[in-house]
Amino acid sequence: MRYEILGTLRAVDGDKSLSVRPPKMRVVLATLLIRADQVVSVDQLVTEVWGATPPRRATAALYVYVSQLRKLLGGGTGEGPILTSSPGYILRTGADELDLQIFQRLVREGRAGLRAGRYEEAGQAFESALALWRGPALSELCNGPIINGFAIWLEEMRLECTELMVETGLRVGRHRELVSFLQALVREHSLHEAFYRQLMLALYRSERRADALMVYQSARTILRRELGLEPGRQLRELQQSILRSGEALDFKAAG
Repeated sequence: MRYEILGTLRAVDGDKSLSVRPPKMRVVLATLLIRADQVVSVDQLVTEVWGATPPRRATAALYVYVSQLRKLLGGGTGEGPILTSSPGYILRTGADELDLQIFQRLVREGRAGLRAGRYEEAGQAFESALALWRGPALSELCNGPIINGFAIWLEEMRLECTELMVETGLRVGRHRELVSFLQALVREHSLHEAFYRQLMLALYRSERRADALMVYQSARTILRRELGLEPGRQLRELQQSILRSGEALDFKAAG
């Protein structure tokens, strides 16, 4: 069995995609997957499905959803991977059955490669991690506190992985090919200063010093307008280094 939550929720058995159509049943499955191999209480599941004011027979309805999920995931055998464990349920997963587990492993491998100076290897790991994403995580189900909080955390993880992937590209001299990618990132994430910094560096190394300085001015305008803040220290120091044409910013091949 393979579970995918880096996008819309999917469960796949071999080559067969299992259909989990009822929205409330999808919320139950998503919640159990987010807390995979941990007990999720009945009260937590009820809140996740119905909010702060559940109907009178919410617990009975929850039992039905869990029973249906057990039949679906167990191939008709009944219990499957969902076990009863007081005060609720636990969904057992095997190694790499959940795409989130694979994503986290690849990010760890990328970080290790980056620390060791194996930039090509690190970049491949980060690219493979991001390739697992099929869109915003569980965007169709983000109502309850567990799923909503998880989706926010996971989006931060995706942005961090993207930032690290770009960093490895800059370390191996791919500044020219990263410019358009970074321009799209700063349009989509206009308050994420790291992407401005990386775009400025990529432009400077592409012999586009004036464009790099214009990116700083754009970042400063947006941050002041949206947050009332000046750019952070790293962005300011990079601007000053570009104005001085500091040699420290020039690309130096590893080795």
